[in-house]
Amino acid sequence: MAPQRSLLVIAHRGASGYRPEHSRGAFELAFELGADAIEPDLVPTKDGVLVVRHENEISGTTDVAKHPEFAQRRTTKTVDGVTQNGWFTEDFTWAELRSLRAVERLPGIRSESATFDGVFPILRLIDLFGIIDAQDRPGVMVAEIKHATYFASIGLPMDELFAAEITGWATEDNLVVESFEQTVLGQIRGRGVPGRSVFLAEASGAPADLVARDGNDARSYADHLEVAGLGWLAEEVDGVSVEKKLLLADTGRAFVDRAHDSGLDVFTWTLRAENRFLGGGFRRGTDPAAWGDWRGEFRRILDVGVDGVFADQPDLVREVLAD
Repeated sequence: MAPQRSLLVIAHRGASGYRPEHSRGAFELAFELGADAIEPDLVPTKDGVLVVRHENEISGTTDVAKHPEFAQRRTTKTVDGVTQNGWFTEDFTWAELRSLRAVERLPGIRSESATFDGVFPILRLIDLFGIIDAQDRPGVMVAEIKHATYFASIGLPMDELFAAEITGWATEDNLVVESFEQTVLGQIRGRGVPGRSVFLAEASGAPADLVARDGNDARSYADHLEVAGLGWLAEEVDGVSVEKKLLLADTGRAFVDRAHDSGLDVFTWTLRAENRFLGGGFRRGTDPAAWGDWRGEFRRILDVGVDGVFADQPDLVREVLAD
C-alpha cells in the first residue's frame, strides 16, 4: 500500500466558486482560502504558448465574442469526438489572446462571480509560477494536460511544450501532472519532468489516445478502474482521479481500498456547494444556485479515505476537515 499523505485540498481552476475560473483572482483567492494546490487546465496557442483555459474553445470563459477583430476566427471543430462551434486557442497567437478577459462560465449559478467579468486577463502557465511562489507556504500545481492526441495531430505536442515551460520550476514536491490520456503522462515523464502523475477517469467512454489507436476496441475507463486495470496503471502512474459519484456510491470505500492496495493515490472531482452539482440526496430546495447540504456530501467523500479532492470552494473543505 502506498504511504498515506495528508489530504491534498486542490482548488479546481482556482477558487472558481467565487471568481471566474482560471483567473489570477481565482488562483490567489484559492490560497487565501486554505488550498494546498491549484489546478490549471492547459491548452496551447498556435505559436506554442500554454495558456490556462478549461478547453481550447473559449467562447464560454472569455469575452472573445465581443471582439470584432476576431469575428472571422469563429469556426466549427471536432475535438476528441465532440463537435463545437466557437473560437479555439490554437487559432490565436499569445499576443492576440492576451487582449481577452475572463468571464464567469456559469453566470446563472454564480452571479456574484460574474461581477468580476472583464477584470482579469488570460494567464499563461508561466504566470502561475509567480502566484505559487509568492505564497508564504509551499504550494502545489496540479496541471491538467488537455486533448493531447488532438493537439499532437495538428503539430502542437503537449508533452514537448509542457516540458519546455515547466523545466526549471517543477520539483518532486510542487508538481502533479494529470490527464485523461495516459500516453501523454508517460511522454512527459520520459522528458524528465519531476513530480507525480495522475490518470483521470471518466464514468463512461474511453481515453482519446486509445480510441485514436484502437477504435472501438479501445480499453474503457471502466476497465482501467477494475482490479487488473488499477494494477496496470500503478506500473506507470502514481494515482487515479475519479468522478465523485463513484465514491458516493456504497462501493466507494472498497474502490479506494483497492486502489491503495495497488499502490495508487486516489483523487476525486469536483466538490461544489450548489444544488446543481450535489448528489440527489444532498440537494435542498429547487433553486440550482442555492447551496444544499454540501457539508454532508463532502463528509461522505472524505470518509472513504481519498488522498486529494478538487473543490470550487476550498474553504468549505477546510471547514469540514476542521469539524
